[in-house]
Amino acid sequence: MEVIYGLIPGMLVLGLVAVGVLFWAARSGQFEDLDGDGQRILMDDDVDERDPRRFPDADD
Repeated sequence: MEVIYGLIPGMLVLGLVAVGVLFWAARSGQFEDLDGDGQRILMDDDVDERDPRRFPDADD
């Protein structure tokens, strides 16, 4: 029974941290483009438009 006195405040703090992270993510734009990555993977890029940071071995 004594362990509940530590668990309840711990759960409240953990819940408040989770809510804070959710609000931070929403304000910083993490949920703006949910379909973008799914659509971007289907698009065919030309070989000349490769990003040299992602493909360092590609010759220009």
